[in-house]
Amino acid sequence: AQQLPMTVNMKELNGNEKYYDLPAPLPESAERIGELHAGDLMLFGSDCLVLFYEDFDTEYRYTRLGAVQDPSGLARALGRGDVTVTFFLADRAGDGPPGGP
Repeated sequence: AQQLPMTVNMKELNGNEKYYDLPAPLPESAERIGELHAGDLMLFGSDCLVLFYEDFDTEYRYTRLGAVQDPSGLARALGRGDVTVTFFLADRAGDGPPGGP
């Protein structure tokens, strides 16, 4: 949370996720997730940020970081190629980035 807001260039992977290799590792607490959902934001290993835009089952282990509040339209917004994404903590009302529209 201390690194937010953060804008990164995420790469496409597997037709269901975008990923970004972080410049420095984060603390991890990986668990077998089983079912992933569109909007899940996870850490793979200690330095790979992953944003899922499709639901699916997995055998991989991830550390939960957060989730997109309203993932409807997320797949359409992200598209099928690489994309630039800005992450921020929603304000208490849940209606946008702090101090912005």
